[in-house]
Amino acid sequence: MALEIERKFLLPEYPERLIKAGELKILTRQTMDQTYLAIDGAQELRVRKITDLDTGKITYTHTFKDGKGISREEVEYSISAGLYNQMIEAVRAIPLIKTRLTGNWNGTIVEIDVYTQLELAVLEVEFDSLEEAESFQAPAWFGKDVSVERQYSNKTVWKELQGKG
Repeated sequence: MALEIERKFLLPEYPERLIKAGELKILTRQTMDQTYLAIDGAQELRVRKITDLDTGKITYTHTFKDGKGISREEVEYSISAGLYNQMIEAVRAIPLIKTRLTGNWNGTIVEIDVYTQLELAVLEVEFDSLEEAESFQAPAWFGKDVSVERQYSNKTVWKELQGKG
């Protein structure tokens, strides 16, 4: 099982100025429909439909995660459209929809998620080690560090969305 080590920040505003100045170079633009199949404590199973906004290519993934905080176990692999659709039909849930921009800022890869159904934007940075994550000094434009605040986790946001449907 792979280890995912990431920090998450509450992005106060879209970094348009940094993009225009070339300080933040956008690498990919995608939309994601994310649906949880099962959530049990620190464990979760989810599927995603990912659409590349530049090429139109659609891919599907199935992911298992275990753990809380900035370091979690993760297994993710590609699945077919047919399998994705079967799983979506089985749970009949409202997907969490977000637009993800992956960019390079000063040699650091950042992922900006803007949620379609909510007034929420977060920025995530993945790291190779816990030490690297803990010593990372985020610039002010990243916003508040919400890495361990559960109300900003995707599964919490998704659960809240189910009550609105």
